[in-house]
Amino acid sequence: MLKIFVLKSSFDIRTISSITAITAFSLLMGCQTLPSTMSKMPTDMSASNPLTARMPAIDGQGRIAYVEEQGFGAAKISTLYSIRPDGSDRQLIDQLNGYIYAPAWSADGQMLAYSKQAARQHPKIYLYDRKSNTKNLIVDVEGSNLSASFSPDGKKLLYSSTVGGNADIYEMRLSDGNTRQLTTLPSTEVQPSYAADGQSFVYTSDKVRAGRPSIYRYNFATSNAALIPTAGYAASPQLSLDGQRLAYLNGRKAAVMTLATGQVLNLAETGLDEPARLSPSAQYAVYPTKLSQVSSQNGGSLVIHSLSGNTSYAISSKTGGVVRSPIWGR
Repeated sequence: MLKIFVLKSSFDIRTISSITAITAFSLLMGCQTLPSTMSKMPTDMSASNPLTARMPAIDGQGRIAYVEEQGFGAAKISTLYSIRPDGSDRQLIDQLNGYIYAPAWSADGQMLAYSKQAARQHPKIYLYDRKSNTKNLIVDVEGSNLSASFSPDGKKLLYSSTVGGNADIYEMRLSDGNTRQLTTLPSTEVQPSYAADGQSFVYTSDKVRAGRPSIYRYNFATSNAALIPTAGYAASPQLSLDGQRLAYLNGRKAAVMTLATGQVLNLAETGLDEPARLSPSAQYAVYPTKLSQVSSQNGGSLVIHSLSGNTSYAISSKTGGVVRSPIWGR
């Protein structure tokens, strides 16, 4: 049964002085389990949700794709869903005995890219077409193929792969599969995400210190990358459509940075080492939490946070599983 809950923002924002390498960056292992820092139980808002009533149409009419996981090890079952931001119309997209990673919408919200990893196989990238309800395998090279991102015109796809040995970033032309390698460093370069103008992308690299990632911005015109200043461990970047905000994992907190000022809003320790992701209008952020926001509900939740109103609400998992990797599309 679908449940939606409204939360007040009251998260622990204490500085964490020592942070170990997280799975979203290492790509090959399950995420560390952390305690949730939610301090108040939400109010049940199943019948009425004032936050979604005030949402811009570009947000409210969009869909959030996310993954629910159940079981452990060889018994792991991963299910990919999409849902409306008000918690309605939850739809199953894919399911397998194994792992589903990092869904990403195309700019028009009609295509979804994601990685699947069945038992004893490497992660492969698939495309789901909403109109035809079809799924097609597009990246099946040896290695870990993860973190797809559509170009703004929908004609290309960025992704990371270990096909060359260490993790690097590649760009594929979807019309014919032509692929070029963009990074060639001996370090780990992962989690690429296009800027809305298509002239650059942000990504994660540990080229300065192994196991200690930072966020960089790669310029297509110059083929050079510049560091985006952050405090300590930073990974899983996503730029807002207007280019003014950056959602990312700040240490172990889901966070949003205003790029012009460097001001950081830490939303929560999610309990999953998961980043925040921005709505199309960039007025809201979504992130998962490991535990349900009500004691009577098993499993995780999606939390949607208003960046201007400093209020939140939660959508409970469908199956009582762990919720991961939400992404908000049009």
